[in-house]
Amino acid sequence: MTARLGVLLLSGDHDRAHYALVLATGAAALGREVTLFATNAGCRLFLAAAPLAAAAREAALEARGVAGIATLMAAAADLGIRRIVCEAGLRAEDIAPGDLAPGVEVAGVATFLAAVGEGQIATL
Repeated sequence: MTARLGVLLLSGDHDRAHYALVLATGAAALGREVTLFATNAGCRLFLAAAPLAAAAREAALEARGVAGIATLMAAAADLGIRRIVCEAGLRAEDIAPGDLAPGVEVAGVATFLAAVGEGQIATL
């Protein structure tokens, strides 16, 4: 059996959020069970308004043939990646749970750790 992968996104900047999605979707495409957990500024990745998908860097990536955040978010949903936003992280960033995109769970770090189990954790 392939080890589970947990991706912990702490940062709200485009490059780290983009690469968190690259890691998560790549692992899921290879058959790994993946949980993507965002906290603090990383919670911005899962906002329904999708501010990171509107970043100037997105247009540059897509112009060069690199999948952007919007494409990777759709792939994450299609691949069954579990997407969790930290409840405490939402409070720290003053984000209401109702501002999140559909399908994103709100839970704590214990839920993330339980989902990953003995698997690997990558932090971005």
